[in-house]
Amino acid sequence: MTIFAVRHLTTYTYRRPVAFGEHRLLFRPRDSYDQRLIDATLIVSPRPEPVRWVHDVFGNCVALVTVEGKARELSFETLIRLEHTPQAIDFQIDEAALTYPFSYSDEEILDLAPAIRRHYADPDDTLGRWARQFLHAGTSTQTGHLLMTLCSAIQDSFAYARRHERGTQAPLETLKLKRGTCRDFALLMMEAARTLGLAARFVTGYVYVPSRDGSMTRGGGSTHAWCQVYLPGAGWVEFDPTNGIVGNRDLIRVAVTRDPRQAVPLSGSYDGEAEDFDDMVVQVNVTTEAEGTDLRETA
Repeated sequence: MTIFAVRHLTTYTYRRPVAFGEHRLLFRPRDSYDQRLIDATLIVSPRPEPVRWVHDVFGNCVALVTVEGKARELSFETLIRLEHTPQAIDFQIDEAALTYPFSYSDEEILDLAPAIRRHYADPDDTLGRWARQFLHAGTSTQTGHLLMTLCSAIQDSFAYARRHERGTQAPLETLKLKRGTCRDFALLMMEAARTLGLAARFVTGYVYVPSRDGSMTRGGGSTHAWCQVYLPGAGWVEFDPTNGIVGNRDLIRVAVTRDPRQAVPLSGSYDGEAEDFDDMVVQVNVTTEAEGTDLRETA
């Protein structure tokens, strides 16, 4: 078991004082058997009205923040501590689902249907053909091996590139460019799995980047994204195609959604002109308690 500490600071600056609309934050990790929240603190400046909490349609915790008055700067700082237990990648799949293709049960399919349906246009089934190349022609394909190969193929064959613009590339664009961010790769793997009739969903959260020399973990310094695929007997299994991670190692799960557009970590509005906006700066630091890092001293 590891104790992770996360500091996430987002600061907006404006060229003149502006008023603010309601802001929605997804920052509180989901409690589960593999991660247990110890503490979560939200600091907003200027001082907000009392924060209102709701659960969204997926059961994620959403903080609703309202700031009165006007200001030239708005900041959201979250401090999180949680216990994290890495899960082995030798997940236990029901015997009937060990080889692909398999069928979900009638009971499961009712709830999984929205996660199986393809969400992005692919009139020529280009993505489907790409995904099917990982099947073993003429012989059975191990389900776990199929998904691990798909995950590794994205890590090995696509170039990771940070992109600060909002939104996520359509899967076909990522496939064509062979380049993208973590959220682009997560969506690509989700839609590829859906072309095979598998249920997949989007995960947003954080990734711990070990401080050892030669680390190739990508996605640190900001929020991270990966996906889950539902496998009978194993449940929702984590796949991080950006880093080739299978299982939850170094991954801190905050929210799960059907589509990346439902998982924006921070959203809101201000009352003013477009030119009033000056800049947005995001800082994310993930450390382990053993490292003894004071989160307020890291930037």
